[in-house]
Amino acid sequence: MHLVDNLEQRSGNRGLKPALLLLLLLAVPRLWAQAGPPFQTDDPTPVDLGHYEAYIFGTVDGTPAELDQTGPAFEFNWGAIPRIQLHAILPFGAAIPLNNPVYLPGGTGPSAYGLTDMELGVKYGFIKQTKRRPQIGSFTMFELPTGSYSRGLGVGNAWYKLPIWVEKEFGPWSLVGGLGYAVVPQKQYRNYLYGGYLVKRVVSERLELSAEVFAHAREGFAAAQTQASTMIDAGGYYHFKSPGLQLLFAYGHSIAGQTENYGYLGLYKTWGKDKDSDKTAATSLMLPGQLHKNGF
Repeated sequence: MHLVDNLEQRSGNRGLKPALLLLLLLAVPRLWAQAGPPFQTDDPTPVDLGHYEAYIFGTVDGTPAELDQTGPAFEFNWGAIPRIQLHAILPFGAAIPLNNPVYLPGGTGPSAYGLTDMELGVKYGFIKQTKRRPQIGSFTMFELPTGSYSRGLGVGNAWYKLPIWVEKEFGPWSLVGGLGYAVVPQKQYRNYLYGGYLVKRVVSERLELSAEVFAHAREGFAAAQTQASTMIDAGGYYHFKSPGLQLLFAYGHSIAGQTENYGYLGLYKTWGKDKDSDKTAATSLMLPGQLHKNGF
């Protein structure tokens, strides 16, 4: 049985109905509230033009059918064009079927570790946030079959995720939510709907906390998520003294549907230079680079 150990299917998005709670986000001049890693709900805001993000992280996603671990994994995001972010993840991981007869024909086979399916993506913020209007954007992702299908480390075919995300900020609070549809053209996998809703708030100058409700439909016998599940995840960001460097962490458990656990731990770094900073040095000093924006 081929069991997916794809990073984004595990830690990026999954689900069927959004609903939520929470707290989060560090306040610094021009800090934008964001979702994405370490959470499964993503956000519609691309990385600023001329700015970059890098992550090194590990995740775990387990059901009674299979335990999937990712790590080390490497993510890179680039604000390449105004309102457009390019995204890539190179993940290594493990697929550990639990051989539980209750979930046959899913969740059977030997354990394996190695390169899993690589992810490329494009985030497009097509509606900009105003005082009364939320930010709206898409984050199309292409999962490439770089993992071994025969060992259960990949799907074996390219597949796609097509979400729309919405975000609105209210002072230190941020609300993020959306729905997506995954197209998986492979036997024993299914196309599925997913979605999430996230609430965030600043706790202190260095700590942000957040919580989400995330849900997904069943993904097929060859995936760990053989049945639909709804989860609550909580976590946040710790900002080190080094500019743009953060510790990201989250843990969640299902509250309905198939039993599922989710965890994320990683280091994040952002850097870059505003394109007009050479023209107006004073403006550049007033507008430091963002501390946390994402696409995972």
